[in-house]
Amino acid sequence: GNETVALLVNGCLSISKVKTTPFSTDLVPAISNNFVNPDTIFANNEMSLQDIEIYGFDYDYTLAFYSSNLHTLIFNIARDILIQEHRYPEGLKEYEYIPDFVVRGLHYDVQKALLMKIDAFHYIQLGTVYRGLHPVPDKEVIAMYEGSHVPLEIMSDFYGKSSHGHTMKQFMDIFSLPEMTLLSCVNDYFMKHNIDYEPVHLYKDVKEAIGDVHVKGIMYRAVEADIEKYICYGEQTHAVLRKLSENGKKMFLITNSPLDFVNRGMNYIVGKDWRDLFDVVIVQADKPSFFNDRRKPFRRVTDKGVLLWDRIHHLEKGQIYKQGNLYEFLRLTGWRGSKVLYFGDHIYSDLADLTLKHGWRTGAIIPELRKEIKIMNTEEYVHTMTWLQSLTNLLEHMQVHRDATSQAVIQQWIREREDMRSRAKDIFNPQFGSLFRTYHNPTYFSRRLSRFADIYMASISCLLNYDLQHTFYPRRTPLQHESPFWPEQTSAGAMNIPFQSTCAGSE
Repeated sequence: GNETVALLVNGCLSISKVKTTPFSTDLVPAISNNFVNPDTIFANNEMSLQDIEIYGFDYDYTLAFYSSNLHTLIFNIARDILIQEHRYPEGLKEYEYIPDFVVRGLHYDVQKALLMKIDAFHYIQLGTVYRGLHPVPDKEVIAMYEGSHVPLEIMSDFYGKSSHGHTMKQFMDIFSLPEMTLLSCVNDYFMKHNIDYEPVHLYKDVKEAIGDVHVKGIMYRAVEADIEKYICYGEQTHAVLRKLSENGKKMFLITNSPLDFVNRGMNYIVGKDWRDLFDVVIVQADKPSFFNDRRKPFRRVTDKGVLLWDRIHHLEKGQIYKQGNLYEFLRLTGWRGSKVLYFGDHIYSDLADLTLKHGWRTGAIIPELRKEIKIMNTEEYVHTMTWLQSLTNLLEHMQVHRDATSQAVIQQWIREREDMRSRAKDIFNPQFGSLFRTYHNPTYFSRRLSRFADIYMASISCLLNYDLQHTFYPRRTPLQHESPFWPEQTSAGAMNIPFQSTCAGSE
């Protein structure tokens, strides 16, 4: 229909009624067809595979990829543990796993029982704060936190370490998706039935129940019993390992999972000779303490799982080792510095210490990346973001016009921009949006990813698209004070856009 829009005429604002559509070609630049390939490897830091002699891997969600059936399994077992062992209400059995309710990287306020997304600057993304399965109104959030900023002292530190005083817990690994969902469901049940409960006890009980699923071996036995139901992409992982081996690269595996579980999975993915591909295999490593605690020595494990007591002088190919620590690993192998590239899915537990303390190159495996890129390549998303960027640029450049007519238009744009921002969030996930963005800012998760991972990708199979001489170059994205190569992303004033002084008196 007819919309009131503002255009620059001779350097100042002109108000007109024009025929527009939601994606008017008068205001929206031509939409690019330069879509992103989901199988791309993205670089935060320049790195050449030519320099890499040794490749290291985590197991879960790095070599072994799991179907959504695994999250349902973890949720159901942990829910039943709460009922049977912690005496939670039988009514919790009504709750089933909700596959797309949460995203990775969220924070949980243990004291307030709130799940939320926080950006790189410690600001809560309003509209993404949930108590149970329902959103908390923005006004209530602002009242509870005296704004939307979360103080540093209640959050874990930059490297993911927590102390007693930190009441904000961040969920960083993929196994935490069923944990967050279970927390939300139990909170929902208690509120729905007006049951008075202590949120701290609930958090600890859910955490313990989820831990029991792993520690007591319940999940491992279930996966081993029906491995085809739970593991996918096996052929691609095998192809990557074979490619590295054929090119003379050394490989090692460091995982927290037990031998039987890893052996069963690798037999399915690679074959019974999988150990021939690896120079060192370490199970039940107890990461992240493996990277920091010098006290735990390696123990050799027999094929039948028997722990041997002899001192380890060499890490031998074909043998299996348990626990140990990175300092002993470095001493026994001599593998140091930037000739080592290690892949893992947990930015803190797998990558942070390796890049900060030991100078290893690091690769983050982010399975969610493939889905998000496919969404970003859709026409709906491209149109939404192009229009949103256009609105933002108009607001930035036209805000100097203070007359009533101009301000009415600007207020209309502000409302439309808020609507477009919510729409862009909902495309990824109706509750929490993208893993990587809180509106225009990077998420707390994204900031850590850019600091601790030299490269990142959706799966290890992305390596199949590159030869082993390839150099990954990060894009040179402009800093705020740098002149970019695309004028529409320039701040007001930087490209001779008028400030208030040049338009004063001509409104």
